[in-house]
Amino acid sequence: MVESLTPTLDSMAIRLQKIIANAGIASRREAERLIDEGRVSVNGSVVGQQGTLADPKVDRIKVNGRLLPAQEKKIYMVFNKPRGCLTTVKDDRERPTVMDFFKDLPARLYPVGRLDFNTEGLLLFTNDGELSKKLLSPKSNVPRTYVVKVRGVPDEKDLNRLRKGVRLDNRPTGPMKVHVQRTTGKNSVLSMQLTEGKYRHIKRVCEKVGHPIVKINRTRFGNLDLTELPLGAYRFLTPREVRSLTALVRDTGKS
Repeated sequence: MVESLTPTLDSMAIRLQKIIANAGIASRREAERLIDEGRVSVNGSVVGQQGTLADPKVDRIKVNGRLLPAQEKKIYMVFNKPRGCLTTVKDDRERPTVMDFFKDLPARLYPVGRLDFNTEGLLLFTNDGELSKKLLSPKSNVPRTYVVKVRGVPDEKDLNRLRKGVRLDNRPTGPMKVHVQRTTGKNSVLSMQLTEGKYRHIKRVCEKVGHPIVKINRTRFGNLDLTELPLGAYRFLTPREVRSLTALVRDTGKS
């Protein structure tokens, strides 16, 4: 057991695996494995016991011999992504990315998941690596809601196929909620809610039932929406919104 520093009024000792996860180096479960393998040290002493506490503001914590970076204040932001930009931090072909819209933020933020180049809508950003991984975990079942314009008018058989799940990459997709909002000439506008995010998921499942995509807009992620947020704009989440996101994934990753 690593000797703890003398407690002070400002100290905040928390479990090592959580500190490592918060630093974005590994998930909490992966951090536990690193501790078991003797690859974590605190103040020069190797930690070999789960449940060891440390204070990230005071203690020198190393993983694989490297000092953990100082913990940043956790920031959470929602962005209304326009079409024509990549959901990536950097593109080696110098194409537009979502990061072009906020270069002057006080911390380095990362997108939670991704939206395709020509997909619009809600994209969450944060520097909270642990929460990001939980939100994207299939175990969390975090709902994503989309307004999707497709060619043609799906009948009830098509809609039921989507609701039950279709096969992608030789595996069935999970069930989703879907209904027709309205028809516009030869096209239809659907509301689609799903809890998983395979590569080009919506585009591919709609093509499977014979209704290619015209336009996709993600309108909700968990309990977040885009109320009064124009395309290309962002805002920081309220404490209440952060708590609602945390509540969605509170039990994820527990043994």
